[in-house]
Amino acid sequence: MRTGTLRLSGITKSYGDRRVLDDVSFEVAPGRLTGFVGGNGAGKTTTMRIVLGLLSSDAGTVTIGDAPLDPDDRRRFGYMPEERGLYPKMKVLEQIVYLARLHGFDKADATERAKALLDELGLGERLDDTIESLSLGNQQRAQVAASLVHDPEVLILDEPFSGLDPLAVDVVAGVLQSAAAQGASVLFSSHQLDVVERLCDDLVILAGGTIRAAGSRDALRAEHASARYELRASTDAGWVQAEPGVAVIDFEGGYALFEADSDEAAQRVLRGAVERGEVARFAPVHPTLAEIFKEVIQ
Repeated sequence: MRTGTLRLSGITKSYGDRRVLDDVSFEVAPGRLTGFVGGNGAGKTTTMRIVLGLLSSDAGTVTIGDAPLDPDDRRRFGYMPEERGLYPKMKVLEQIVYLARLHGFDKADATERAKALLDELGLGERLDDTIESLSLGNQQRAQVAASLVHDPEVLILDEPFSGLDPLAVDVVAGVLQSAAAQGASVLFSSHQLDVVERLCDDLVILAGGTIRAAGSRDALRAEHASARYELRASTDAGWVQAEPGVAVIDFEGGYALFEADSDEAAQRVLRGAVERGEVARFAPVHPTLAEIFKEVIQ
């Protein structure tokens, strides 16, 4: 398989008169986790299926390492659909071993890989249970194992955290981070914006079939930041309310959250706080992913 950045360029897709994707372009780089977010019907699943070759686009290209994807490339992909697709009557270990063998691993290697991955996902004691006997959260973990057991170089997951409790979210997140650390390109969609914000290196926001924002998480937070600052000082911060060019949003004791109409106004507040006592923190406040999402889809 060719290695390199997975790149979507100008992807367009229509069903009859309804255009569901319009000039969708973004990248998924090796070794990085790319969060793919958007409301229901935004076009996320359609985009993923086009990347996987399950749907054809009306226009645009999907490449890896600057060359068009071919069937050999896609065999090195891992995919987790939103709808569960495992065989309910099969035992957990048997199912994951079977999928590894479909990718060319012999029985011994497939069993070793499956056991290690299931143990990492917290299913080490459920190997001989049937898929249908598992809780929905544990079925989700097994589905993650199915997408990873053949050590894919590109991993595409549609809502991998759906139905998981906070502990299970942390377990699955750790497994995905490990895959990226080993060089995989990871694209995952989720409605849980707090999880995406914590986990992703890069972010793509899709609404109405168009890209509304794309880039690294930190760059997008900086791009959409307002002139909002947080002050934590040893003395009462009520005086900030009287500063010209400053609008206090919240304050209590030595804490103040405010917006400044210029860098000079912000620095004046900092100087005033230093003159009055010890400053524990003074920093710009970056927007959350939820705030960015609301801003760009309006």
